[in-house]
Amino acid sequence: MFHVRECGDTSMNGITLQVYFGSGKGKTTAALGQAIKEASRGRSVFIIQFLKGRQPEELSFVKRLEPEIKLFRFQRREAAFEDLSGQEQEEEVLNMKNGMSFARKVLATGECDVLILDEILGLLEHGIVSLEDIHALLNEASEGTELIFTGIRLCPEIMEWADGVYQISALKE
Repeated sequence: MFHVRECGDTSMNGITLQVYFGSGKGKTTAALGQAIKEASRGRSVFIIQFLKGRQPEELSFVKRLEPEIKLFRFQRREAAFEDLSGQEQEEEVLNMKNGMSFARKVLATGECDVLILDEILGLLEHGIVSLEDIHALLNEASEGTELIFTGIRLCPEIMEWADGVYQISALKE
């Protein structure tokens, strides 16, 4: 179920930030729906995924949408982050930080019109990035860029920065 909360400063550098969060399933699917909608309008879309295990069928489907929608993953391991050993998690943290650097570069150079950072809220929750890192990322975006964040937990600061916040929760499973 989607609950829309209107909030945020829509004038932040002339960019738009949407957030899909909550404990329910479908946050990535909602973001992918937005990606398809924007790509069908001729906009270039990049998706950077964090904290997810490899799901070959989903990855191969999204790869078929290239060049309009490009998917990037910086994690090397097949398993989800939570299922890795401490040492493996440390190695993946470095990979995810590289993913964040890539996101900043993409925004600074204007390589895409829409950037989806799938599970970026989880990076914040795990302490892999800070609010300052995310704010700096937003400041790299040029006017007209649309960003979409997903994750389970939303902090008040990101809610304030967002133009649209969508909470996804299961009413019955």
